[in-house]
Amino acid sequence: MIYLAVVSIIWAFSFGLIGSSLAGLDSFLVATLRLGIASVAFLFMLRIKSIGLIDHARLVLMGAIQFGVMYGCYMKAFQYLPSHIVAIFSITTPIYVVLIHNLRQKSFSKKFILVALLSVVGAGIIKTQSVPSGDIWTGFSLMQVAGLSFAFGQVAYRDWKKGNPQVVDRSVFGLLILGGFVSVGCFSFILTDFSDLNISLEQWQSIVYLGIVASGLGFFLWNKGATKVNPGTLAAFNNAVVPLAVLCSLFVFREVESLSSEDLLRLILGSSFILCAVVLSKPLSHSSD
Repeated sequence: MIYLAVVSIIWAFSFGLIGSSLAGLDSFLVATLRLGIASVAFLFMLRIKSIGLIDHARLVLMGAIQFGVMYGCYMKAFQYLPSHIVAIFSITTPIYVVLIHNLRQKSFSKKFILVALLSVVGAGIIKTQSVPSGDIWTGFSLMQVAGLSFAFGQVAYRDWKKGNPQVVDRSVFGLLILGGFVSVGCFSFILTDFSDLNISLEQWQSIVYLGIVASGLGFFLWNKGATKVNPGTLAAFNNAVVPLAVLCSLFVFREVESLSSEDLLRLILGSSFILCAVVLSKPLSHSSD
């Protein structure tokens, strides 16, 4: 569970950084650069002789969905929404995690559903009173596709690792990142306007940080952590980043000048729901299902 907690802190900072530093850059290009940088590090660690070609293809496909499709939609959402609203619109991901797990296992867990719902309610409480102008539903829809893609990938990798316990995570993770890089790279090749490309030094610094830390290290630790907990804990932690991301976006990156007492109360109450979801899921963490 420590892996998921560490990544939640890393990703909380990333929401505000994307919204402030990378505003104006093509979203598909930024996602491609991030995953490209992450791929370089993990491709050197590849040790894939112990798995067959079918598993190679499965891992690449998992990465294409979890990282490629997710990143393309996630980064595009920042063109319609401020970063703290992007974080809030990700609150349904725990539901997707549990539902996808149930469908894949052909089972139903009331407790995992309860944990996921608590997490969603908690994240839903943490919301702003004013909804930003613009095409909100486009941003919301993009975030739901991103959530579905990310949920599918982490559950699929968890199940794959369960069937291949002898495989060291870092020895195959490059395949997932490579799949994501190729996937979102195709979107960028078609949709990015390369003739009007201007990336400042500060933006390059942000992209390198996001590629190495948030994408590379973050995704690796997240998927590794996903293999060590039950689906309820995994679902709950998918929303643990929300209160942290809102705090970073509002206070570190100053998206608003101040937080009212009512907003602060919602933040505390919503965070409490998410914490309860994590605590409720923990007794089941010894179980693989």
